[in-house]
Amino acid sequence: MKKLKWILLVVVAIIALVMFVGMPYMKEQTKKNSPQVTNAYTKNGMDLSVTYSSPSKKDRVIFGELVPYDVVWRTGANEPTTFTTGSDIKVIDKTLPAGTYSFWTKPGKESWEVIFNSEIADWGVTILSGGKETTRNPETDVVNIQVPVERTSSIQEKLNIGFEEGEQVYLIVSWDQTKIKVPISK
Repeated sequence: MKKLKWILLVVVAIIALVMFVGMPYMKEQTKKNSPQVTNAYTKNGMDLSVTYSSPSKKDRVIFGELVPYDVVWRTGANEPTTFTTGSDIKVIDKTLPAGTYSFWTKPGKESWEVIFNSEIADWGVTILSGGKETTRNPETDVVNIQVPVERTSSIQEKLNIGFEEGEQVYLIVSWDQTKIKVPISK
């Protein structure tokens, strides 16, 4: 009985060590390779921001390999990307109420599915899947749209998510030689 108590105590100590030392250390190490970035847009009556972790290409094939086609992606590294709007906006023709959302995409060769979800998961992928399965709950999707893919002539080394002004405001996602533009209006 005494031996069982010691074994239980050691197991609890190991679990506590992993949770309170190992996990924070792992998160810190991954952020060195994929630093956190926040980009904001505050014009035309809109107050928008996006926060994400920006991985690098590092001579890898990004879309279709590192980021598989037709599979939901947390759109960045580490924690899920978040998108915040201070007021109700339109994403193409769908209303996105003021608030903070997790931002997910499903890359395809010709178009991407773009998803704004009301839940913000801790890490974005399951550890047991080796990062291949997301923690997104599809039942809490708020806006889900399709946008076309643009090919760029130059290679972009780091993932960039930000805002671009043209005939309207766009939330852009670009990496490697791929870019999408998500139209946003008031």
